[in-house]
Amino acid sequence: MNGGGAVLQLYTCQEIAERYRVEVITVWDWIRKKKLPAIKIGRDYRVSDRDIEYFESTRKTVHPPIK
Repeated sequence: MNGGGAVLQLYTCQEIAERYRVEVITVWDWIRKKKLPAIKIGRDYRVSDRDIEYFESTRKTVHPPIK
């Protein structure tokens, strides 16, 4: 039973590569270097929408306020 929680959306490495306009090998490198969390299913990786949010939040640059 899933307890009424939201369904987890999973994306392929190809979909992630298209989203960020990079090669799939770059996505594999991010996963290997633990920059992008992923789930290994068989021989393939899947990335959840929550992990994409984490990935993006850890790469935000902070700009000082404009005076």
